[in-house]
Amino acid sequence: MPTTVNAYAAPSAGADLIPTTLERRNVGPDDVLIDIKFAGICHSDIHTVRGEWGPQSYPLTPGHEIAGLVAEVGSNVSKYAVGDRVGVGCMVNSCGECKNCKAGEEQYCLKGNTGTYGAEDRDGSITQGGYSTQVVVTQDFVLGIPEGIELDVAAPLLCAGITTFSPLKHWGAGPGKKVAVIGLGGLGHMAVKQAAAMGAEVTVLSQSLKKQEDGLRLGAKHYYATSDENTFSDLAGSFDLIINTVSASIPISDYLGLLTLDGALVSVGAPPEPLPVNAFALIGGRRSFAGSLIGGIRETQEMLDFCAEHHLGSEVEVISADKINEAYERVMASDVRYRFVIDTATLN
Repeated sequence: MPTTVNAYAAPSAGADLIPTTLERRNVGPDDVLIDIKFAGICHSDIHTVRGEWGPQSYPLTPGHEIAGLVAEVGSNVSKYAVGDRVGVGCMVNSCGECKNCKAGEEQYCLKGNTGTYGAEDRDGSITQGGYSTQVVVTQDFVLGIPEGIELDVAAPLLCAGITTFSPLKHWGAGPGKKVAVIGLGGLGHMAVKQAAAMGAEVTVLSQSLKKQEDGLRLGAKHYYATSDENTFSDLAGSFDLIINTVSASIPISDYLGLLTLDGALVSVGAPPEPLPVNAFALIGGRRSFAGSLIGGIRETQEMLDFCAEHHLGSEVEVISADKINEAYERVMASDVRYRFVIDTATLN
């Protein structure tokens, strides 16, 4: 029989999340049952449950930053054993057959990957996420969390961490490169930590200087306020790579002017409205404006291993489940440094 687990869910768009129960499927031959210990709160959770990224099926339990321990494995499972420290990120399946999946880029599955919540699962049900006490996931989409990273600070790495690591790696952040990070929030603070650990010279571009001390502590060499009109003229042509982590409309063309010849500005934040770009801001310096979506399973494991090697974790505020709705409002008000993480023991 399926297992009943405690959870929090949104009953409808715009409604507060409430305590509920979920039915998790039986553990199949290739499945791993995970006792969830911590679940991060991502800005995407808020957009999704509030219907801001399109209609959803309710009730909906969000959460795709999951860290816990293996409780049971199927008969075919060889990658994990009971008691292992594991995580689950933004997807729990893909077709496994298209060229992108075969290349280890399951996030770009040509048939669409199966999201950890709010997606149609193999059996036609809607996936439910990590704001719960247990989850069942096929072994190929389970990540090993190395020793040296506590589970609470590891949870946000499964979304925020890989979302920033993937473009930093793809666009060659490293020694001799100047990298700017727009925004010092849940994504931005991880981008700063990772880019600095890769050996790049890191600059934070934020609306104000109120988080300057944090930015420098996390690894940035420089910190500028974009509200200062001199910033864009003083830094013109400075950066090889800019990672845009904010989920709001910003003047992209102005930021493109901060790139060197052949530089790239990569957006990982996802505002609901389009971002207009002046073609001459691209043409003038052979610049690129690109986007990036999490990473494949192989790259996500690489990111976790990198973070363990460099002693990197997310800066977290651990909360009880009854504080989820309050946390949502604080995220929207940018009142968190830098990721809320739910202690799922408080769901029992």
